[in-house]
Amino acid sequence: MSTATESIAEEAHDEHDDHDDHGSHDDHGHGLTDWGYIKVALLLAVLTAAEVLIYFAPPGPLEVPLLLILMVVKFEIVVAYFMHLRFDNKIFTWLFVVGLILAVAVYAAMGTSMLFWTDPSGCEIAPQC
Repeated sequence: MSTATESIAEEAHDEHDDHDDHGSHDDHGHGLTDWGYIKVALLLAVLTAAEVLIYFAPPGPLEVPLLLILMVVKFEIVVAYFMHLRFDNKIFTWLFVVGLILAVAVYAAMGTSMLFWTDPSGCEIAPQC
């Protein structure tokens, strides 16, 4: 993904190994420390700021693809760290991935339906056309 999320993942793994006997993690024995969660939140804030800047910038051909990519990255970060999916069974990861693929496919189908599947005459459904 990116070096920021990889470094957070490495920190989580290192902290998990270092603090197993000290009880500083939640009841399940996995997750980040408070500082780890703060770093994840700061990363999400930066990504959200990038989304807002892209949205308010003059429209261009890369606007929607960049927003979709940032959406997927933020989704992955939230479910991996705040929902502890990074530390759980991989079947849960696949369930979220399938849901994400379905959501993007539905969004793409809806978006293309407005472009490709309209009435070629340009008329709305009305008796005068």
